[in-house]
Amino acid sequence: MIRTLADNWRTLRDLIFLKRNQAIFTQPPLETKDCYARHVEAHASRDPDHACVEFEDRIVGYGEFNDLANRIARRFEACGLKQGDVVAVDMENSPELLAVFIALNKLGAAASFTNTNLRGYQLVHCIKAGEPKFCVFGEEHIDALEEVKSELPFCEGADYFMLGGAETPNWAENLGESASTMASDNLPGTAEVTLGRTCMHLFTSGTTGFPKAALVSNRRALFTSRGLAFAGYRATPEDRFFVTLPLYHGTGLLTGALAALVSGATVILRRRFSATQFWHEVRESRATCLTYIGEILRYLMNQPESPDDRNHRLQRILGNGLRPDIFKEFRQRFGIKRITEFYGASEGNGSFLNLLNKDCTIGFSLGEFVLGAFDVDENEILRDDSGRVVPVEPGEAGLLLTKITDDARFEGYTDAEATEGKIVRDVAEAGDAWFNSGDLIREIDVGWTAGLKHYQFIDRTGDTYRWKSENVSTNEVGEILNTHPQIEIANAFGVKVPGAEGRAGMAAIKPVDSETLDLASLSSHVTESLPAYARPVFIRVLAEMDVTGTFKLRKTEYREAGFDPSKARGDDLYVRKPGSDAYEPLTSEYLRVIQAGEAGF
Repeated sequence: MIRTLADNWRTLRDLIFLKRNQAIFTQPPLETKDCYARHVEAHASRDPDHACVEFEDRIVGYGEFNDLANRIARRFEACGLKQGDVVAVDMENSPELLAVFIALNKLGAAASFTNTNLRGYQLVHCIKAGEPKFCVFGEEHIDALEEVKSELPFCEGADYFMLGGAETPNWAENLGESASTMASDNLPGTAEVTLGRTCMHLFTSGTTGFPKAALVSNRRALFTSRGLAFAGYRATPEDRFFVTLPLYHGTGLLTGALAALVSGATVILRRRFSATQFWHEVRESRATCLTYIGEILRYLMNQPESPDDRNHRLQRILGNGLRPDIFKEFRQRFGIKRITEFYGASEGNGSFLNLLNKDCTIGFSLGEFVLGAFDVDENEILRDDSGRVVPVEPGEAGLLLTKITDDARFEGYTDAEATEGKIVRDVAEAGDAWFNSGDLIREIDVGWTAGLKHYQFIDRTGDTYRWKSENVSTNEVGEILNTHPQIEIANAFGVKVPGAEGRAGMAAIKPVDSETLDLASLSSHVTESLPAYARPVFIRVLAEMDVTGTFKLRKTEYREAGFDPSKARGDDLYVRKPGSDAYEPLTSEYLRVIQAGEAGF
């Protein structure tokens, strides 16, 4: 009873805060003159010596940072860059990357951020997708660009700019040197840049196919960064944001670094995430806020417990993908006071925010949306006799569709066909248009919220599969497997089996120690924790788990390899035969039985 009253009191305080600051959630008209660069200029004018970015052994104040961005902007302007143009940015995390973005923002141009892990044809695809005029890169990507520059639409010696590093290749300009000769005062044209102007291209993660370049306007980007900074983090200029996620990704950029810059706070920037060094760096940097994705928090949970787990200043964390199986445990172990889990895609027109600090939820949405019934086996939305989408009952998982309106625009991709492919029409009435998130979510009970309904992410539609006439969530199966003490991380998916309807469950697992993996214990855990239809039929034991550049689990490669030993790269494969309660090695003899459709699944 006392705990419930305390929870309700905290909820009431949050509701009062949101009511008093509801202007945060109002989007100004597209013709409004505003952009990130203007906020940086204001902070630089107000307190030029206040730390803007701390990176490795450098501290860059707001004044110095703004001067650098001005010089870069003037150099690009001298090269003919103008409003509406696009520049490809292929750089690892650094203050210079942020300065390039702000410089382009000052000109009303857009930065097309490429995944710095890409090479070869994938890199070519992503750079060309944005139709950029120039390419800016870091020293660490000289080799990758040299391999493909003959396939890129740039003139050597004129369109390539390297920023950072000592030796510039002869086919590029040293942007640091050329910009240093330019004036450092603010550009007058920045005051004319509007919210409707595209400020960046963010690429989809590419977990299920080629990445697509999503168009992001100043309005949507600023609305996201400002809302999360002030309503999520409750940030002030005295805060210190710890950002280890790559800045080519929306979570690291929009909800991390740029949220800090909008609020005048300090960005503690790292090149990449390190689970072993994380808490040491957090303590050393005196960080107060963290931008996360769920996978990195799981890696932290997998580290040995330490008496110093709560010895830090980190109080507020914000991000997406913190799954229910570790949500409360993470909060308790590391003493985190405020967790703002959110849901939203780089290209999406709607979002959910856990602004009431509840457990195990993506929060609520103020936008208009529908949870539609979805046939995961046929991969199609269910409609009634009149052709309208059938809504699910409260508590059931449904496909999230967010209504496209003037205030909730779907800004689309650089590819018009891909843009149209994400729109679902005639959902609630003839002629309407809704963004297809591709995600299944459901309403959940989180206690008193003054009527604000809260939701939980379930799975991607392509990842949920049907087996034994039941829908199986790969996320939920993975979470159950992850609770076994010998499993470091599990990746569940469905695979086709000859002679069987639907898809059988399979899990690729990375054990803590493959030499001591106890199959009997794992078999018992699966039997006791999962219903029969959700128990993985196949297990693949990995030395390392394949992930994207933002730590998302790759499923496509594992799903395509299935239980075929020739595609398993030497990994051990196990099977749970019909009627059995134990996993055993998948032999070549039994594989032939399965392939012949005679296994009886």
